[in-house]
Amino acid sequence: MTPYKINGVELTNQPTSGKWMERKELGISGDGHFIYPAVREYLFQWGILSPSEFNEIYTYYMQVGTTGTVVVDLPQFGNNTYTFYSYSGCILSEPSVGVYFDGYYTDVSMSVKNIRVA
Repeated sequence: MTPYKINGVELTNQPTSGKWMERKELGISGDGHFIYPAVREYLFQWGILSPSEFNEIYTYYMQVGTTGTVVVDLPQFGNNTYTFYSYSGCILSEPSVGVYFDGYYTDVSMSVKNIRVA
């Protein structure tokens, strides 16, 4: 399997799972069709991470996520095979965490936003 990458660099801690998020309807056109945003979102999820593993993800976000856009390798949306594709112009959300349990972060997630699918 091809690994997830950001700016061509493989994530050291590969997500446990990932998924394309549903687009929320913005409205309805005059002829009754739903209107959706032009961009999509992808969610990285990690079940449990040590503080040092989480720090690596958070530090990376602080270095690239707050200053501009990134290129992210994700499973290609709508493709008939599980193939990774490089999406440019993406924006990372700040990583979020669930409860702190027995010295570990649980339910860690980070969104990739502003994904333009051709």
